[in-house]
This record gives sequence, structure tokens and C-alpha cells, in this order.
Amino acid sequence: METTARDFNQNASKILAAAERGERITVTKNGRPVAVLSPVTEEPVPDHPTDPMGDDDIPVFHSGSRIDWSQGRGSYLEGFGA
Repeated sequence: METTARDFNQNASKILAAAERGERITVTKNGRPVAVLSPVTEEPVPDHPTDPMGDDDIPVFHSGSRIDWSQGRGSYLEGFGA
């Protein structure tokens, strides 16, 4: 379903009822989409992405031990684009 910002302002309760029934509503302003209203699901939405990003290995940080920089830093910077 699609509605204009003006129509949403004037018919908010009807549009919210449609979302409650499971419809996904795109709100447009001057012909451009500005918001999407969708029904709330029972699944919690994470505050941040929880899936891995990319196919590369993630760098491993070792805490508690000092790093010996005397041999250079090349191997320590692997995975950081160096």
C-alpha cells in the first residue's frame, strides 16, 4: 500500500489499522518515498547487525600479553587492509 504524507496525516488511524492487519505502507512526499510503515513482528529487532559482514577473516585481538614490535608490524596488521 502507498499513501501520501498528507493522506497519512488526515487518516493516520485507518492507515495504522492497515499496518496492524499486516500491510506494509510506503509514505510518499512530493512523489518520493520517505518512510515505510510495517507491522511489528514478534521477533526482536537487534539494535545493530548481528551477522558477519563480508567473507574475510576477522582480525583476532589478544588481550593481556604485550606485542613484540621489534620484528615489524606487518603480521599484526593483516586483516586491516595493510
